Amino acid sequence: MELPPFLLDRWIEQKHAPDSPIEYDLASSTGPVWTLRELLALSGGNEMEALLDTSISYTNATGTPGLRATIAVLEGVEPDAVQVVTGASEALLILFFLAAEPGANVVLPNPGFPANTALAESLGIAVRYYNLRAENQFHIDPDEIRRLVDRDTRLLLVNSPHNPTGAVLSDQEMDSLHDFCAERRVQLVSDQVYHPIYHGPETRTAARLPHATVISDFSKALCLSGLRIGWIIDRDPRRRERYLNARNYFTITANVFGERLAVLAMQHSSEIYARARRVAQQNLALLDQVFAHHAGLLRWVRPAGGMTSFPWLATGVDTREFCRGLARHGVLMVPGDCFGQPSHFRLGFAASGERFPCAIERFADFLDSGSR
Repeated sequence: MELPPFLLDRWIEQKHAPDSPIEYDLASSTGPVWTLRELLALSGGNEMEALLDTSISYTNATGTPGLRATIAVLEGVEPDAVQVVTGASEALLILFFLAAEPGANVVLPNPGFPANTALAESLGIAVRYYNLRAENQFHIDPDEIRRLVDRDTRLLLVNSPHNPTGAVLSDQEMDSLHDFCAERRVQLVSDQVYHPIYHGPETRTAARLPHATVISDFSKALCLSGLRIGWIIDRDPRRRERYLNARNYFTITANVFGERLAVLAMQHSSEIYARARRVAQQNLALLDQVFAHHAGLLRWVRPAGGMTSFPWLATGVDTREFCRGLARHGVLMVPGDCFGQPSHFRLGFAASGERFPCAIERFADFLDSGSR
């Protein structure tokens, strides 16, 4: 089995090189980074002693009861519906692994998280894409999705808010897809790692839907990617048993300290989400100005949620050289060929936090200089 090079992560890794010129990271897709000190401060300093007394051992394969309970409250489900995993990445690995049957296909968004295609194809699963088009504001076409689903479809994956475009499915669209899949016994998987970060009308968690499978994690909206913890919500006990069995083989359990800190984060999720929203919305306002001022050079669809946007050059040319030049100028963005869309580029507007205004000033200088 051979996996293709992971172009997205390889590109972002350049910021860690010893001689990297990168000063501003607008490539990453998460929110403002928290330090351990800041996270512990949410508890008033009461969590440190508990951490020091933690047994450094395995935890429950389903996740500790405390963590499952706090996730359940957030998602509006019973704790039994929660399976803790090692980030949304393990959730996706489990779901594709279990979908790998002879003749099976999965229906995925294009563009989308590149690992989805690589995982599915490496397991012998045929991939069918529904397209998110800029001319349609990156909205889904429900009829296109329905045409792609057949008796061999094992799962339909939706991602809302979407990475990299920032598009959002309405509650009505999600309900319709849920009912369509339930009637055909196709698993609807809602990847909602950016929920509840919205820049317009908010939508509800898909965990409210009885036949939906929801995946999320602490890396995106909760801005704690270093914890490497995620979850799957599923009301079907038979599917949950299969998830648990797969996890027994794959990673066994999560990091014991990560799970303790994850409980703390869940108990203070309102503060974490509030910071993410504040930073994202302030930075979006700056992007509004940049795209208005440089309308002759740049085009975009303003993201309705999440922390990424997917602009393109007005000329429609491949953006890799543009992103290389920008990196030499100290600002990192992701060329669209990492998502199979070479005319676009991904711009993350929350990971850099309060440094974003300086990054945007550098970006504007680069555009004005003509060195692009």
